[in-house]
Amino acid sequence: MDVFYKLRSATLLAGQENELPDFFADRLLAIASSPQHYPNTTKEILKIIDMLSEYDTYAQTGYMGMGVSNVILESSLKQLEAKKVTSNSKGI
Repeated sequence: MDVFYKLRSATLLAGQENELPDFFADRLLAIASSPQHYPNTTKEILKIIDMLSEYDTYAQTGYMGMGVSNVILESSLKQLEAKKVTSNSKGI
């Protein structure tokens, strides 16, 4: 299964089961639908897919401090978005 398809599936599932906010889902689905802009990012995408199953809006605030919070997901998402390749950056 393609990593971008997995990202799309994991995002939709996290939206249904883990209450992933739309502002994250929209960005993740945009990445999933644009694999040509994210070459050589399999490692980063797989990391985010793993995070989505552990996503919790209130993570890190309770006694156990477990789960993936908005801050953690945002950081990883920004790192992935920074690797976006556009036609201009390819010299086309």
